[in-house]
Amino acid sequence: MTVQFAHRLLSSRRRLAGIGALVLALGVLLTLLMPAPAAHAATTCSADATTACIQGTIRTSDGKPASGVKLSIAGPAASTPDTTTDDSGRWVFEVTAAGSYTVTLDKTSLPDGQYVSGADTRTVQVSLHSDFSAIFSLSDSADGATTTDTGFDWQRFWQQFVQGVRLGLLLALASLGLSLIFGTTGLSNFAQGEMVSLGGVLAWFFMSILGNNLWLAGLAAVVVMALFGWAQDVVLWKPLRRKRLSLTQLMIVSIGLSIALQYVLQLWIGAGTVRIDLATPATVTIWGITLTIQSYVSMGIAIVAIAAVGLGLMYTRFGRATRAVSDNPALASASGIDVDRVIRGVWIMGSGLAGLAGVLLGLVLNGVNWQTGGQLLLLLFAAVTLGGLGTAFGAFAGAMVIGLIVELTNIWLPGDLKYATALALLIIILLFRPQGIFGRRERIG
Repeated sequence: MTVQFAHRLLSSRRRLAGIGALVLALGVLLTLLMPAPAAHAATTCSADATTACIQGTIRTSDGKPASGVKLSIAGPAASTPDTTTDDSGRWVFEVTAAGSYTVTLDKTSLPDGQYVSGADTRTVQVSLHSDFSAIFSLSDSADGATTTDTGFDWQRFWQQFVQGVRLGLLLALASLGLSLIFGTTGLSNFAQGEMVSLGGVLAWFFMSILGNNLWLAGLAAVVVMALFGWAQDVVLWKPLRRKRLSLTQLMIVSIGLSIALQYVLQLWIGAGTVRIDLATPATVTIWGITLTIQSYVSMGIAIVAIAAVGLGLMYTRFGRATRAVSDNPALASASGIDVDRVIRGVWIMGSGLAGLAGVLLGLVLNGVNWQTGGQLLLLLFAAVTLGGLGTAFGAFAGAMVIGLIVELTNIWLPGDLKYATALALLIIILLFRPQGIFGRRERIG
């Protein structure tokens, strides 16, 4: 009787600790909803409660930055009436009142042989605490039509190939957690995309309170996301597992969590895009392939993180326990493995990896918004399914295939169709290999 009472008391304390952690997390989140001011520079702008940003990048018809192009703005309250594009072709206006603004490009300041496609003015409807874009396209023809070469170009092929590797590595970071969670619990977590978005937004927030130290901000975002994964399992997923809810019910809960996180992110940062690093990204060309420094660093970090996860799953005690739970939870429990503890570790790891993917995506895409991760959710599921459900190495292989297909098809097809092509390829491959690349064929009978 005494042992049972002690066990119940311990369980109650754990439950109270979990509830307290959730309350603490909500309190921190409400604190985070108060945006912090950030420093402004000539070609940088950070939207806050009293500021909005109208920005863009102008490139010549052959894709090079158009520097020295003059632009002016008219509207209720612009900090400066005119600006000039910097060496990367970027321009920005900071405004302090909502309303309609008209951005005008000075055609006489364009580089020789370049002409603006369409009108030289853009009208933007602005609300505070958000970022907005005005796009000006340049042409090498006076009639506004851009001369393009539809033939195959090896230079462009290798550029798109490396960009596909970059996208694949970032997808792999997020899909690894998704695959591990599915392998150990059977749950398809529809909130994984929003955790990617949350990781990027947290990095943006920590940049302003950690002295614009990108490394500390990224590390803080990953740590907070790992703690968020722990809190999710303590407060939500473990109690639901103990109540023996079906996988369909758990999936619906994850969809609800996804929608809730979307609304929280919209309340926090608004409908616009926030930039983690306000500095203009510098580009580096290696063997004819041009990427930003953030892209090269992000690819390196992603490779190290993916390798660490793979080695950990193969050679550590926790990794072997995770694989055992993924293969047969009942047998793993009978052999002395604490299944709940393994699952909690997987939630911590999966959330941390999603947060890291969000930070790197925010740097590569030069911004993050409330739907950044949600837009990639189908690609994450495609990567996990293509590689083989529940297999970490399959998720990596599937993500690389999806990333390469998405970017390489952009050579021949319009940009809007690149995601559809990747998903169509997924269907075709699964018709011939339903278990995926690394999945095991299920036996019937």
